[in-house]
Formats: sequence, structure tokens, C-alpha cells
Amino acid sequence: MTRKLAALIVGLALAASAANAAPSPKDWAAVARLPDWSGVWAPDVVDQNAQVHGDPPPWKPEVARQVAALEAQEKAGRPKGLFVDCLPHGMPALMLVTHNPIEFVFAPGRVILLGESDGNRLRRIRTDGRPHAADPDPSFFGDAIGRWEGGALVVDTVGVLPQTYIAVSEAVGIPNDGDLHVVERIRLEGADTLVDELTITAPHVLTGPWTTRRLYHRQRDPAAEIVEGVCLQGRYLESRDADGHAAFSLLPLGEDGAPAPPK
Repeated sequence: MTRKLAALIVGLALAASAANAAPSPKDWAAVARLPDWSGVWAPDVVDQNAQVHGDPPPWKPEVARQVAALEAQEKAGRPKGLFVDCLPHGMPALMLVTHNPIEFVFAPGRVILLGESDGNRLRRIRTDGRPHAADPDPSFFGDAIGRWEGGALVVDTVGVLPQTYIAVSEAVGIPNDGDLHVVERIRLEGADTLVDELTITAPHVLTGPWTTRRLYHRQRDPAAEIVEGVCLQGRYLESRDADGHAAFSLLPLGEDGAPAPPK
């Protein structure tokens, strides 16, 4: 065994040990020194659209034709609707086209991002120094490893399901088809604007990396706080079970899978 390999093994073992240790007062003190990202962050939808139209993804030619067909359907009043099946947006769509607010929670060794609407918008970004898993189980939000560079959080995400969309609107997007790699640099710009600069690599659908940005504006009014949302709840009726307890019962569904209108 070479010295370099031995040092790497020791380093990984120390990182794993640190990751499993309970947070210390020193760890919590370090969290208190991080930038203030409290409050709720509302996406700047106007800027979203400007970024997409000004610098669209470098789609492969055959994929560009599919995107054009989706755009034509949207203009004709027949949008596909990418997020209508109660599945999470996943990465990178959560950060690209979300029209709902997000919230950050800091803790030793991790940053947690919460999102509104479908009840499943939850990103865990590990900042405890661990590397990516050698063979991560694919998931909607992937294996996200972060590090702080001054006031910026740099996030490297792999291990995302191939079905998640690279979306440019709620109606136009293409599945990433695997091997997705997203690098983000999230930082404050002024007191109440958060910038997420993304570089997205998707070799099966893009000709090269796509670098874009998204803006979020801080809201401190309690009325702006994230509310609970359960996507499938609308398919259930509040009723009683056989023993008289409060229960949910499934509504009859029509041929299109939507709840049938009441008789």
C-alpha cells in the first residue's frame, strides 16, 4: 500500500467518524456564524423566465425538436403539465421553475431546504466533509454534498433519478435521462436577495453544461410562511370509519383519474 493511498483511507475514516459524532457546542457555535438565511424565500418568476429565454439550455438537436413541440402545445392552450402526478419536482426542477417559496434550516453538518406545495420538497445537503457515496441510490433530490466558501454555499449533486426534469417552465421540460450532475453556488446579494447559480451537466440531453441563475427574495411576514400541502389529500373525503373515528375515504375517480364530481 502506498503512503498516498494509506493517507486517503485514514482521511476517509476520520471524515466518517466526524460525520457520526454528535454535534458539540463548538459545532452549534459555528452554525451561528453562518450567513443569515432566515425567513421564507419567494422565487423571482419574472427573472426565471428572462433567464430561460435569454440563455436557454443547450439541448441536443433531437431534444430541441421535442422541446419545440412542447412549447407549441403550450402556446396552443394544451400544456403538458410536467408536475401533475404528485411526484416531487426533484433536482434540478425544484430550483429552476418552482413558483412556491422555500426555506433553509441550518444544523451542524447539514443544510435542509424545505419547499411548499406537494409535501415532498425536502433537500438534505450534507456539509460535514463526507464525500459522495460510492454508489448512491438514485433519488429525486440526489446525493448533495455542500461546503461553505465564505458566505457562499457550494453544492455538488449527483445520484438523481433519470426521470426528473430539466424544466424551463411548468409545461416544458425533458427528463435528464441519467448521469445528471448539478453544481450550485448559493449566496446573498444584498440583504434580502438570494442568488442560486447553477451549472447543469446532463450528457444524454444537453450538448454541454448549462449555466443559469435563479433569484429568491426574502419574506419575513408571518403570512408568507410555508404552509403544509399534501398533494393527494384532494382525492380523499373527510369521513368516519366503521367505529366512528375520523378517517379519510377515497373519493370515486373518473376515467381520467381525477375525483368524480359529486352526484
